[in-house]
Amino acid sequence: MTETNPKSKAQMSNQSQNPNDKTYDLKERTACFGEDVIDFVKGLKKDEITRLLISQVVRSATSIGANYMEADAAESKRDFRHKIALCKKEAKETMHWLRMITKAAPGQKASCRKLWQEVKELTLIFSSILLPKKQS
Repeated sequence: MTETNPKSKAQMSNQSQNPNDKTYDLKERTACFGEDVIDFVKGLKKDEITRLLISQVVRSATSIGANYMEADAAESKRDFRHKIALCKKEAKETMHWLRMITKAAPGQKASCRKLWQEVKELTLIFSSILLPKKQS
């Protein structure tokens, strides 16, 4: 893809202004979130209810990072926006499954709340990326 406007390319890139600042590195942040969910569910008691919830939350949580990787390699702005919308959709689904896990395993509420807060922040980030840009 050839971009004539350097600002246009920056909007579709994962690169932070400061290469040492991991706060804005969504590749790393979404990957770490998926890993944190995997670690969390390893500690859950397995029964007929939690097995289903674990499967669902792992799928949706890890899909956030996978879709972000696709967005970062998007071939067009339209493709980028579509992949970011998928990230947001998977993040919102993950919020739902974490809520259900809290109900099924109330002893894990504190850990679940931390994950829920992170995925809520990711949802807000993806929502802000999808906001229409103001014309100057």
